[in-house]
Amino acid sequence: MEFRHLKYFVVLADELHFGRAAKRLAISQPPLSLNIQQLEASLGAALFERNSKSVKLTPAGVAFREIALRLLAEAAEGEERVRQIAKGAGSRVRIGIVGSMLFRGLPERLKAFQKLHPRVEVTLSEGNSSEQVDALIRGQIDLAFVHTERIPRELNRVIYVSEPFLCCLPSNHPMAGAESIDLRELSTEPLVMFSRSASPDYYERVLGLCEEQGFRPAVRHEVRHWLSVVSLVSKEMGIALVPRALADAGIGGVRFVPFGQSKYKSEVYLVWNERQMLAILPVLMHALNEAT
Repeated sequence: MEFRHLKYFVVLADELHFGRAAKRLAISQPPLSLNIQQLEASLGAALFERNSKSVKLTPAGVAFREIALRLLAEAAEGEERVRQIAKGAGSRVRIGIVGSMLFRGLPERLKAFQKLHPRVEVTLSEGNSSEQVDALIRGQIDLAFVHTERIPRELNRVIYVSEPFLCCLPSNHPMAGAESIDLRELSTEPLVMFSRSASPDYYERVLGLCEEQGFRPAVRHEVRHWLSVVSLVSKEMGIALVPRALADAGIGGVRFVPFGQSKYKSEVYLVWNERQMLAILPVLMHALNEAT
């Protein structure tokens, strides 16, 4: 049984006349008769009583008419739903973020996207990189921004942002007015770090940079949020290496000074699962990449 059979059956059930039904369907009578015969054969029941003078529904035909109407309505609704989803209507996109994305223009870009796609619901959830990767694998989110490059093979990734590390200093620090800083100048400074448990890749990255310059930093404080890092520095609790985006956090009492070594980069990866991809996701990703 095919949907074509259902459509032909319903029109004939309405008209109860092969000629009028064929005209309404824009086909000739023989194909109509053949399709009705095929439908009856597949169901194993006669749906019409017909002779040279009249056509009428059998009891089975009366019952099947209600079923056919419902199936055709559901098919039409399904087709429309798919078209709307392909356009983004009614979609819900769940995005996982690391906190620094709030200072990289992501909220503003999402607002611009939603002006163009008002029926797409976008939700954000913050977590560390490993939490975001796990959520993607479990299908709990659709897109993630992470700091780690250790991405499982089943996921897709691209570098979304690559920006320099800056030295975050209390505004009254002797080096706060410098044009640039050599990392080795910080060898005796107490360091405020993003927690190793929250972001092991960032933690190891900073330690590795310091060890390349011949010293092991004195990690004094570990916190789980970037604003906490900058806030502790503002309270003269130490200094920190932070991504360039944190300079826009708007916290007073600190200065952000570039390093002379340009190779000190902080990278953010955009990660998704191509096998569980929403129809609207490529549109959103294109919009976000256009804005970078």
